[in-house]
Amino acid sequence: MGALARSETPPTNAQSIQPYLDGVLDQVTEFSLDNGMKFIVLERHQAPVVSFATYADVGGVDEPVGKTGVAHFLEHLAFKGTNQIGTRNYQAEKPLLNRLDQLAAQIKAAKKAGNEAKVAELKEEFAQVEAQAASLVKQNEFGQIVEQAGGVGLNAATSADATVYFYSFPSNKLELWMSLESERFLEPVFREFYKEQEVILEERRLRTDNSPIGQMIEAFLDTAFQVHPYRRPVIGYDEDIRNLTRDDVRQFFETHYVPSELTMAVVGDVDPDEVKELAQTYFGRYEAKPAAPEVSIVEPPQQQTREVTLELQSQPWYLEGYHRPSRTHPDHVVYEIIGRLLSDGRTSRLYESLVQEKQVALSAAGFSGFPGDKYPNLMLLYALTAPGHSVEEVATALREEIEQLKTEPVSAQELERVKTQARAGLLRSLDSNMGMARNLVEYQVKTGDWRNLFNELQAIAKVTPADIQRVAQATFTPDNRTIGQLLSSQ
Repeated sequence: MGALARSETPPTNAQSIQPYLDGVLDQVTEFSLDNGMKFIVLERHQAPVVSFATYADVGGVDEPVGKTGVAHFLEHLAFKGTNQIGTRNYQAEKPLLNRLDQLAAQIKAAKKAGNEAKVAELKEEFAQVEAQAASLVKQNEFGQIVEQAGGVGLNAATSADATVYFYSFPSNKLELWMSLESERFLEPVFREFYKEQEVILEERRLRTDNSPIGQMIEAFLDTAFQVHPYRRPVIGYDEDIRNLTRDDVRQFFETHYVPSELTMAVVGDVDPDEVKELAQTYFGRYEAKPAAPEVSIVEPPQQQTREVTLELQSQPWYLEGYHRPSRTHPDHVVYEIIGRLLSDGRTSRLYESLVQEKQVALSAAGFSGFPGDKYPNLMLLYALTAPGHSVEEVATALREEIEQLKTEPVSAQELERVKTQARAGLLRSLDSNMGMARNLVEYQVKTGDWRNLFNELQAIAKVTPADIQRVAQATFTPDNRTIGQLLSSQ
């Protein structure tokens, strides 16, 4: 059964939104356990289903130097089970996993020493031990338990800012979710580490190393940010991924997956009292631990235009980025509206100008809040150059649109259209239980209160043409600009 139940579709005009929002607000219950773990529960009884989102307040920005990719690696391993799930005999499996770690370290040392004979010998033993360990693994048992109980959408996502785990169940499986999810982070076993390492390296090859635009984005971020960890790829650098150990993952887990860093949303056909009782039974077992320190590195203001150019076998791309403040800044919604004015669909200014009118680009878009928005970040604009045209032509056309935002007030009609799109987009994401669950936890953690999800709708309504001009003039300056050019080497 599909567990992403849809509620009554919310209205999108400003006047009629409030009763809908009030109805949602009345159905939310929140509580925290003594160990610091927070729960947000939204009752929606339209269908006998419930969606769950576990938000770990840890992402790529939190990784130690030299260990990029560890947050994403941990997300992969979180599906591998516990000392109860995913194993035929953990007592027999555990020493094999420890032996693999020893052998991996010895192989690394032998390679460094240039002892090829020793490397070959150790690799042979490694393959034998890995096969023994694999024979004790119950492949994807966690996923099978979820599926057999009617669960759907089991997945996770790691970003620069956070790691989110999510899936949906029939509502009579609430206790099963409590049991599975609490076990997953209480007794994790990071099995199949070395197989997953190869999977992640292949993922990096596809996404970045063999992708011209992937390489460009990595180089662009490394240029736009000088010190803040937003400059590093979430998937990690190749060398860092290769050098990560199971112990690195465990240390990162023990540092960041503490109760006060975990926030859960439960949305659907549930009784909040039952959710609270079961949460205390299952998640109350977690020991309270101090939270990991927040990222304290502050990116200094950019003082001059920065540029990065790559020549690869690719159609030419042009990128332009500008620093902007974090999501909690009062001007956040103004940046969101500017992003939509410039690049939201076929009615946006960049698409109409660069693609339809001047025909210098095949596509032109962008977004605000890149690569994350927990900390000060970028507004990124980009275009794929049309055949017979140059990145210089694209840059000129794009700059004209940016200058117009600074010099000419947006018309009331265009602004209202974009506001309606922004409200509709936000409300559409709340239409499903899962969309609501993921939004509630994100706003709770990033802004300090899930209610800001709804306050943002009011803030959108208040944005004026003068706000847009003021923010555009302050942001779109040559000193604050980073340019990326991906040129064809053919």
